[in-house]
Amino acid sequence: MKINPGLFRAYDIRGLYPQEINNKVAYLIGEALVRFLKKRRPKIVVARDNRLSSPLLHKSFVQGIIEKGANVVDIGLATTPMLYFAVAHYKFEGGVIITASHNPPRYNGFKLVKEKSIPINEKTGLKEIKNLVLKRLQPTGHLPGKLLFKKNKKGKIIKKKILKDYLNFVLKNADLKKIKSLKIVIDTANGVGGIVVSRIFKKIPCKVYHLFPELDGNFPNHLPDPLIKANLKKLKQEVKRRKANLGIAFDGDGDRIIFVDEKGKEISADLICALVVNLILKVRPGEKILCDLRSSNIIEEVVLKAGGIPVRGRVGHSFIKEKMRKDNIFFAGEFSGHYYLKKHYFCESPFFVLFKILEELSKTKKKLSHLIEPFKKYYHSGEINFKVENEKRVIEKLEKKYSRGRISQLDGLRVDFGNWWFNIRSSHTEPVLRLVIEAKTKKIMEEKKKEIVSLIKKL
Repeated sequence: MKINPGLFRAYDIRGLYPQEINNKVAYLIGEALVRFLKKRRPKIVVARDNRLSSPLLHKSFVQGIIEKGANVVDIGLATTPMLYFAVAHYKFEGGVIITASHNPPRYNGFKLVKEKSIPINEKTGLKEIKNLVLKRLQPTGHLPGKLLFKKNKKGKIIKKKILKDYLNFVLKNADLKKIKSLKIVIDTANGVGGIVVSRIFKKIPCKVYHLFPELDGNFPNHLPDPLIKANLKKLKQEVKRRKANLGIAFDGDGDRIIFVDEKGKEISADLICALVVNLILKVRPGEKILCDLRSSNIIEEVVLKAGGIPVRGRVGHSFIKEKMRKDNIFFAGEFSGHYYLKKHYFCESPFFVLFKILEELSKTKKKLSHLIEPFKKYYHSGEINFKVENEKRVIEKLEKKYSRGRISQLDGLRVDFGNWWFNIRSSHTEPVLRLVIEAKTKKIMEEKKKEIVSLIKKL
């Protein structure tokens, strides 16, 4: 049997089922995780999304863990934030959710964490797990290292229901008395986020129209990726038809949230971040706030004006969580619709953001588009993707071309000028270069976009 080493990415393990990710691979990853944790009979939380292949992968993965003597805490169907909550809240030694997030149905994979829900990424253990899996396939057929338990003594499977505890934990940060009767359209795209949404809004005095709540791993209505505009079409239509106050869309594993205003217009995640951090800093001045370097400059300006401390970070949840822990950062927002909260173990907290916005809509009686308007100061291109033969060469050429600007290599290449900036970086999840441009005027943004796109296509 051969394994494609490319399955092991910067943040997770992901590939096609069953060609790349299959039962044998799941079993070997389970074995390797036990070895990597180096704990005596650890308790490892295992969750899964509702993809068609997830139950079979779950079974094999669990088998790999228990046959190496570790115990499995099986929480069943769950969102990724639920997995993070379970590991950190109950103080278990590690955890995994079987999911391919927003990818099409034929994909699946694994997101792994150690104690406190600290991500296991390529720099904190994923390479070691990859090597253990590959060594297991060598002719000797055994994993190196000492046994952490007696031979042939299998671990146990412990079933645990966590949804009630998770809902209580999430609702602690909501002032339900401040939320008035609002109309909300929610699209969970037949994904596992539906199990949380259907329960959480029973406790909130809002009229909810839930689109595609049924769990269906075929994702028959649209792919569970809210960053693709076509996937928001039905949500936008329903917001306008129902005359709702807002619409929200979750991705396949429930850790990203995207907003649509009362006019049915999508709101970019960095503008949502600007609104939320402004609300946070009104009651918590002096806190550190992080945004990734793709996001609009408006966030940094809002943080400074509101008395906070702005921090720029690399793209990707594992890098952001590491930076938040290291620098004691209270809140972080990512251009992709991920939002992180210190009080939620530095993990994704989509409902915290949603509740903040619902409270503000109720308090001010303003429309969401009006709340967002003050932050629409710049013109942002959104992410533009390129498939190129030599990503490093393209970045080097652009750095030379725009060397007069202020250069940062925090994540790929970012170059700032007086009235515009751009960032280009290699994706950690796909074989593409991602470009974003922002400018003070639409004309400058369009001119620079045309200029840089043309340069990249020539290289």
